[in-house]
Amino acid sequence: MYRKLQNTRGPEEAFELPFEGKLCEENRWVLLANLIPGSEFEEEYAQNFSEEMGAPAKPFRMALSALIIKEKLGISDRETVEQIKENPYLQYFIGENSYRNEAPFDASMMVHFRQRIGQSLLQNINQKIVQQGRGFKSEEPNTKKSEEAERPKENRGKLLIDATVAPADIKYPTDVDLLNQARKTTELIIDILYKSLKGNLEKKPRTYRKNARKDYLKLAKNRKPSGKERRNAVKKQLQYIKRNLGHIEQLIEKGTSLELLSRRQYRNLLVSSEIYRQQQWMWSNNKKRIEHRIVSLTQPHIRPIVRGKSGSPTEFGAKLSVSCVEGYVFVEKIRWENYNESGDFISQVEAYKEYTGVYPESVHADKIYRTRVNRAWCKERGIRLSGSPLGRPPTQVSREAKKQAQEDERIRNEIEGKFGQGKRRFSLNRVMAKLHNTSETSITLTFLVINLVKLLRQFYCLFLCQFFQNIMILSRRINFSYELNNRSKAGLIM
Repeated sequence: MYRKLQNTRGPEEAFELPFEGKLCEENRWVLLANLIPGSEFEEEYAQNFSEEMGAPAKPFRMALSALIIKEKLGISDRETVEQIKENPYLQYFIGENSYRNEAPFDASMMVHFRQRIGQSLLQNINQKIVQQGRGFKSEEPNTKKSEEAERPKENRGKLLIDATVAPADIKYPTDVDLLNQARKTTELIIDILYKSLKGNLEKKPRTYRKNARKDYLKLAKNRKPSGKERRNAVKKQLQYIKRNLGHIEQLIEKGTSLELLSRRQYRNLLVSSEIYRQQQWMWSNNKKRIEHRIVSLTQPHIRPIVRGKSGSPTEFGAKLSVSCVEGYVFVEKIRWENYNESGDFISQVEAYKEYTGVYPESVHADKIYRTRVNRAWCKERGIRLSGSPLGRPPTQVSREAKKQAQEDERIRNEIEGKFGQGKRRFSLNRVMAKLHNTSETSITLTFLVINLVKLLRQFYCLFLCQFFQNIMILSRRINFSYELNNRSKAGLIM
């Protein structure tokens, strides 16, 4: 059940502290609290709950602020709750009216917060924050029919687009290791199902788990196994899993039920059978690739993304398309399957028009985006796409063209820096969430926090400029009064 709370919290001066004093107006958490929208998205968040049944849920402001704190500080869920418990500024940030020396919620609630605040809601919040900070106004539809034709608006601004991968927190997958995990899962399920038929069966189905583990360790301890040794190890593990799956079918035929399994065990059984099918097909056809390949038993939604970069040619996680407008980043698409990011070019440019009301003057993108379709689409709308034109390069390149190419690459480096900031400073390089929806929430939240950090930095710059300007004015007044006193004294002396 969700109860919409009245916004009774006043400014930071009204926040009740157990000791004398008040919160500092220039604190970063006080400033960030003014940037986050509170009641505008509360109705959408309240749709996750019943109006009559259930215990009262935590407010939307508390859920969103707790996720922002975790991402900005780069800490775990438990540490986030402890930090909120000890810091009055963080309690003010999550919407409390007074300081309390107790945890506002349990650490397990952070998982529910990530499930309730989905990717689409975070995208809307991110757009709203940037619109308030930079004054972007989306183009509103005009219902009145004007007699005169509307004048075409001039293109303004620069749009930067690119794609990256957010690696998940999984062990580097190998075929033998994955099959070994599937084998142990099937052995555990056989043990559970056999207990219900222990009196009706003479012997327990044989799984040869000791021999299977020896075969696995024989390859795992070998530092440089040959291709033939790997293939033989995969074949043996496939045979063990095939026998175990056959035993499970026989136990079901003899009267046991899969209802004895927990929800997680049943899911692992389905994933193990799919892993066996994929690995058996690749082994039989001597292939190393298959569609929708599973690389993790506990996170079957993760796929290998071949990037071809030095150091990490293949990454395991979600692939996302990102746009950058005046230093602010927006996540346009998140997918777990590999795809060609050039297909998102038109949708990302149209999204820019929704943000600003006009098309960009230039689009700075990688070489993969510069297809014939995208070039023709940009030409119709008067948009300049960075990069050299198609065809054979000219023998002589003018200085202006070289300058323009260098300038385009310099501008495009900004979005690469945003990826570096997300992966080095925040959690984009290692997504710790285990579910596909919570992982998408964590990824989108990273870019929201990056935008908040940029807005906060701009506020501090404006504050410093105003501070130094006031100092200059004060020093001029002091100098003027000092000269005036000297002149008056000199007049008296004369």
